[in-house]
Amino acid sequence: MEAGNQTKFSEFLLLGFSEYPELQPLLFGMFLSMYLVTVLGNLLIILAVTSDSHLHNPMYFFLSNLSFVDICFVTTTVPKMLANIHTQNKGIPYIGCLIQMYFFILFAGMDNFLLTMMAYDRFVAICYPLHYNVIMKPRLCGLLVLISWVIAFWVSLIHTLLIMRLTFCIDTEISHYFCDLAQILKVACSDTLINNIFVFVVTGLLGVFPLTGILYSYSQIISFLMRMSTAQNKYKAFSTCGSHLSVVSLFYGSCLGVYFSSAERSLIATLMYTVVTPMLNPFIYSLRNKDVKGSLGRLLSRPASYGY
Repeated sequence: MEAGNQTKFSEFLLLGFSEYPELQPLLFGMFLSMYLVTVLGNLLIILAVTSDSHLHNPMYFFLSNLSFVDICFVTTTVPKMLANIHTQNKGIPYIGCLIQMYFFILFAGMDNFLLTMMAYDRFVAICYPLHYNVIMKPRLCGLLVLISWVIAFWVSLIHTLLIMRLTFCIDTEISHYFCDLAQILKVACSDTLINNIFVFVVTGLLGVFPLTGILYSYSQIISFLMRMSTAQNKYKAFSTCGSHLSVVSLFYGSCLGVYFSSAERSLIATLMYTVVTPMLNPFIYSLRNKDVKGSLGRLLSRPASYGY
């Protein structure tokens, strides 16, 4: 390919859902509604945790951080997708694409780390209840979150810098609704060996390692519960994990679906973990958790009480 047909500053074309032009108004309304519900739901979780002293413990500290990350996660991709659908313009500037990719990797990594920390929190709470306050100190929880942000920041930055060394054809089409790293590497006009090696290493760091930690935590929880004498105690202890298990299943199930599906099904699986899962998280935690449900009830009743 001639050098004149390549540039580092080309505009990418996000194909998204362009195969369904007759569904564009419906898709716009649906994704706008889902985005607003996601932001509102996660904001309510954050407000409930911060305003209720009964929820000032490690479990809900991680949950409020997860809600914040989920808001940022959907804001990285959905508004641009809505703008493209509304204007019928598929383009996204090269710099804009890199920025979107950077923040997508950042917040996806944080989702992984936070879900792992929440699994560890449940492991300590169930298996070592008498030592819970000693082990899960606020300082440790804050340090874990801070370290996760630092790791995710540098991983995202290195990915972005490695992408910047590649060249791309003019008007390159990306078969997605956002600048996904894997899709960008597919359309690069230069050698991507270093990028692919780093992707492989990071997949272990931000994917396999956290998932292994979650599986180990729950294997220890199940082993501990099997030694309990009564079924009632087993159910009561394991019920505290129900919300987290539901979120983990949704997130990792859809992530795995991306890699083991065809192109069209992969797009649907990506929507599941980038849009649907962040939207459902507040509902899962509020409907299955009495403390969160009660705090939300008190939070929502305050404006009404001020009216009298």
